[in-house]
Amino acid sequence: MRTVLRRSRATGPAAVLLSALLGLLMALVPSAPASASGLNDAADAMKRVQLYVDPSMSSRFSPEQAAALAKKLKDVDKPIYVAVLPDSPAYPTENLFVDLRTKVGAAGVYAIWRGDRFQAQSTGPQVLDQATVRNLAGAAYRSNGGNIDATLNEFVDGAAEKVKGDGPQHSTSIAWVLVPVLLVAVVGAGALLLVRRTRKRREEQARAELAQLRTVVDEDITAFGEELDRLDFDPGAPDADDAQRTDYTAALDAYDRAKRTMDAAERPADVRPVTEALEQGRFALATLAARREGRPLPERRVPCFFDPRHGPSTTDVQWAPPGGAPRSVPACADDAARISGGGEPQVRTVETADGHQPYWDAGPAYRPWAGGYFGGGLLPGLLVGTVLGSALATPGYAYADDHGSGGGEYPGDDFDPDGGGSDFDGGGSDFDGGGFDGGGSDFGGDDFGGFGGDDFGGFGG
Repeated sequence: MRTVLRRSRATGPAAVLLSALLGLLMALVPSAPASASGLNDAADAMKRVQLYVDPSMSSRFSPEQAAALAKKLKDVDKPIYVAVLPDSPAYPTENLFVDLRTKVGAAGVYAIWRGDRFQAQSTGPQVLDQATVRNLAGAAYRSNGGNIDATLNEFVDGAAEKVKGDGPQHSTSIAWVLVPVLLVAVVGAGALLLVRRTRKRREEQARAELAQLRTVVDEDITAFGEELDRLDFDPGAPDADDAQRTDYTAALDAYDRAKRTMDAAERPADVRPVTEALEQGRFALATLAARREGRPLPERRVPCFFDPRHGPSTTDVQWAPPGGAPRSVPACADDAARISGGGEPQVRTVETADGHQPYWDAGPAYRPWAGGYFGGGLLPGLLVGTVLGSALATPGYAYADDHGSGGGEYPGDDFDPDGGGSDFDGGGSDFDGGGFDGGGSDFGGDDFGGFGGDDFGGFGG
């Protein structure tokens, strides 16, 4: 992962876009902080452009709307200061106006949209009397149905005609107010491109793994079809009974199901039902053979570990991969006899970049192939110390409860970037005392406590 990220910084489209836009923003506003949160950053921005928009509110009050309002505040040249904030503990309601005015250090009218509520207050009658400010704020809020841009513009238009005094000198670019929201937008765009690139890479990997598996599974299907062709059984023969015909039909159905499922496979995980069907078909053939020969029916066991094409296992044997520790594995009668006699089992090998290798050393692409044969739960213990064993021993590999139940899931089969975003819910609690009004409450009366004479009161009375 570290190598991939290093290459992305050098050549990836997300990195190029992010670097270019960040460079532009830093050139416009060399003194802009790398992040913006809390009253200190809000006050710093309002000293320069009389407007601050918390990055988390950019989805409700866009950078374009913020730029237009900042330009209006500069053009009217009045001491009107506006903040657009989330309903967040970062902006506590108690003494919010007092603290913000103190940090900005300028007399004037302060308008704050917080969450879903709007309130404006004046530092004193030498700027604008409190009743007028309340009336302007209430009328703007009630007239615009929660639309932040329309509410703020109507309020600023009305207040600009009545506020006394001049606005601060605008010595910096309007880009200051846009830096926080644009940084969020730029980082979001870069993240989206990175997600898309990652998804494309994983889709390409999945296609390559499916192509790799298709060759092996087609060989398995062909081998099972040849077993059916060699089978000397006539369902209509006088000595064939209903149980035998049921076994034979089950084997034929499993063969057809395996072919259809493989033809429709679109991702590596789709291979698992194919090998499940082949495992069920071979057990049906083993049961049919036992019925015809008058032997006890075979125990329902997983296929031979060394090569599932050998059919159901008949016993467990002690075996160790090269350089590994011995472990008990299920084996067919022929492989069990070879090992008992000091020989080597006939192992299923597959083509890899390093030539033919045992399937357990061919890579994690064979997880669904092996999971269909062995049900998943048995494999990690059998394959400890092998490449496939390491892949199966991950938290994302869910084991089936019994053989052939098909409950396995494989990490990487799907890419699902949780793109859940933050929910800025303005509903719920009201501010203490003279808090923001919202949800249709009356802006009139004495709802806004703590403002008397020249005092600049705060929330909570």
